[in-house]
Parts: sequence; C-alpha cells; structure tokens
Amino acid sequence: MENKEGYNSYRIAVPSVFEEVFSHFYFAENKSGATLTQTLLPSFQTIMVFSFGTPVAVKTKENDEVSVEKCLVIGPIKRAFDYTLPPYSEILVANFKDDAFFRFFENATLTDIAVNPDELLQENCFTLLWSELRKISDNETRINHLLNFSKPYIKNRNQIAGQIAGFNASNLSAVKEISEKNHVSERTIQLNHKKYFGYSAKEINRYQRFLKAVQQIQILASSNEEKMDWFEVIDACGYYDQSQLIHDFKYYLNLSPSKYLKFQQSICNPRS
Repeated sequence: MENKEGYNSYRIAVPSVFEEVFSHFYFAENKSGATLTQTLLPSFQTIMVFSFGTPVAVKTKENDEVSVEKCLVIGPIKRAFDYTLPPYSEILVANFKDDAFFRFFENATLTDIAVNPDELLQENCFTLLWSELRKISDNETRINHLLNFSKPYIKNRNQIAGQIAGFNASNLSAVKEISEKNHVSERTIQLNHKKYFGYSAKEINRYQRFLKAVQQIQILASSNEEKMDWFEVIDACGYYDQSQLIHDFKYYLNLSPSKYLKFQQSICNPRS
C-alpha cells in the first residue's frame, strides 16, 4: 500500500476460484490538488482499467496520449509506459493472467493494444458495467460485481495453453517438452504460445531475466551499500556483460540501470 499527501494505492487479492484468470486487482486514487505521474514497469500482462473520476491519461511507447474516461484494455504490456492521475481521479485495474485475456475475448488479437473492450466484443456491455461499478463505493463489492459479470465470458482453457501456463516462464525447454508430449511440431507450440498469451517463449524468457535484474538491484540498493555492484547483478541474472544489461533496461524502460536506480521510487512494479 502507498499513501502520500492525498494519493492512495494498494493491491487486492483475487478469490481462489478466479486465480487462473486474474493475478490481482489494483486500486489508486488521487484526492490531492496535484497531478501525479507514475511509470508502470512492463508486466507482459494485459490489463483492464476502469476510471471513475477525472479521466486518467496513459502515454504509450510511441508518445501517444490516450485518455481513460471509462474503461480501457491495454497490453500485453511489454514496455514501460507513463500514466497520469490528475486531481480527483480514481482507477481500478484488473490484471489478466497468462492466457486469460484470450479466454475472455477469444478471437481478439493480442498485440500491444489500448482499446475500448466494447470494440473487442462488439457489444456495449463494458460501458454498462462501468456505469454499475461507478455507483459502488466499496472496492470489495466492486470486484465481486466485476467477477460475477466475468463468469459467462470465460471460456475453457485450451489444453496446450494450460500446459504452457504450467511451465516456469524461464524454462526454455518448455516448447520442446510440450511438443513431444502432444506429438506436434515445436513451431505449432510456438504459434500457440503467441496466440494464447500474446508473446513468444523467447520474449518472456528475456523479460524474466530483466525482471530478475530489477529485483536484484532493489535488493542491493536496500543493503545500504555505498556503490552498486553492477557486475554482481550481471552475474546473478545471466547477462553476458554490462552492455547487454544496459540494452535490456533501455528496451523495457527507456532508462539505463543507473537511472532506474535513481528514479525507482516513481516506477510501479505490478509483479512485485
């Protein structure tokens, strides 16, 4: 939970029956008179954002600014982006887990999107849901209402997608093992991975290495050492050298590792 001068944010756990669909919910509100801008670390998840107060602004990697007035789907989030909470804004965020976005929206293509979910289903149901959630002040009641709304839309999980989700994301042998188990080509598994999850096994493996580096930096930074040992980070996280570490940080965050260390307090990590 984070509280500072009128800004309040916290994570909300998901009921066990929905743990295969959502990883968590996130709530933030700005009751101060100042505008607050934060950076969201890439999570490789797709999120659904409900905005209940002053519209929230999201700035994409192309520097396009999108206003979230009611509800927006964003993801899979493969690179960091900024979001701005103006005074009297309030958001509730549902974080889809693994292949859950595809199970929910089925034929929607998973690309780096920012779109009104009504356009994906060609119905007006999410605008209606937003209007119902806006009338509810308690977040626990809001989430229960959202989960009940979700039930009819959640399709059964594809067998291969379930097997992919069951593997550790950093396990490079997963594609080969699943292909052998199902008597299909590795290429077929790779295509299924991209279809159901919105990213390839190679992409998520690289991201997991970067995320490990972020966590390692946070651990070392909290140990009160006067100087960061970057070679310890490189060795612990499996990077070849410092240039590869820097390349990943600039790719995902558009920041060098040293600048991330300096500004990490303003960066939100949804995986933490």
